[in-house]
Amino acid sequence: MATTLEAPRSPYARSARKNGVNWEKWGWLYMRVSGVLLVVLIFGHLFVNLMVGEGVSALNFAFVSGKLADPFWQIWDVAMLWLALIHGGNGMRTLVNDYAATPLTRGIFKTAILAAVVVLIVLGTLVVFTFDPCPAGAAFADLNPKFCSAL
Repeated sequence: MATTLEAPRSPYARSARKNGVNWEKWGWLYMRVSGVLLVVLIFGHLFVNLMVGEGVSALNFAFVSGKLADPFWQIWDVAMLWLALIHGGNGMRTLVNDYAATPLTRGIFKTAILAAVVVLIVLGTLVVFTFDPCPAGAAFADLNPKFCSAL
């Protein structure tokens, strides 16, 4: 039984619909843009946390509290969180599309990935925006930031 293959340079005939959104193209583009933004956000985060000021020895509850009390760092951290989780979820979706054998398996895995990404984004965003840098009656009051005593 002989099979004839198309010539490598033959025009590609799409069997998919011609109208609608090309989600694979937008996913591919998102991965490139978010990757560049993540490099900037992550290296900025590492530089500020590890190089500026006293370096690693300054990392404690007070340092993190001070950062999370500043709206600039809240937005920075949430942007990093959202971009990283969506970037990773999209990468996992691509792996599932490539390696899952049946449509049912693909659907289950992609639903699990989506659920995990959504739950982690919601919880992470809540932590960043509802973090209380000056907990009342804390057992570790000596670790509170300096500005807590002024309140």
